[in-house]
Amino acid sequence: MRRLGILLCLSASAGLPALAQSERISNPIASFAGLDKITGVTTTFEIPIGEERRFGALIVKPNVCYTRPITEEPKTTSFVQVDQVEADNSRKPLFSGWMFAESPGLSAVEHATYDVWLTGCRDPNAPPPVVETVPDTSAAEGQAQEDEDEVPAD
Repeated sequence: MRRLGILLCLSASAGLPALAQSERISNPIASFAGLDKITGVTTTFEIPIGEERRFGALIVKPNVCYTRPITEEPKTTSFVQVDQVEADNSRKPLFSGWMFAESPGLSAVEHATYDVWLTGCRDPNAPPPVVETVPDTSAAEGQAQEDEDEVPAD
């Protein structure tokens, strides 16, 4: 067991990465969903980074929105500030922290009347991800099998 620990230490000191981590991708738009608990209506909305949008009595402002490459486990995060607009139009800070799209219950804003959570990040100028598909040959294979099963008429 001790040898294993020594080998791990040596490989780490030699600069061999234990796990390869890809760089996060900064996106210019954060996507959110909001629930109005009075009407029961869920609304989706997008906000450019650094700008703010009003959702009911809340003002939502994303400061950054990060994703990982499509080949990595999805980890979509955004640092968000949410203020509540008071009756006199003043603002009261309600939330300031990281939201995680994959775990909305962990980091959603839960207000008496409104809930807001991160659903994703996107870059409208980024090329679409390349997804390789394997052609479906099952129909062609099925037809070939039917052709082989046919008995020629004598």
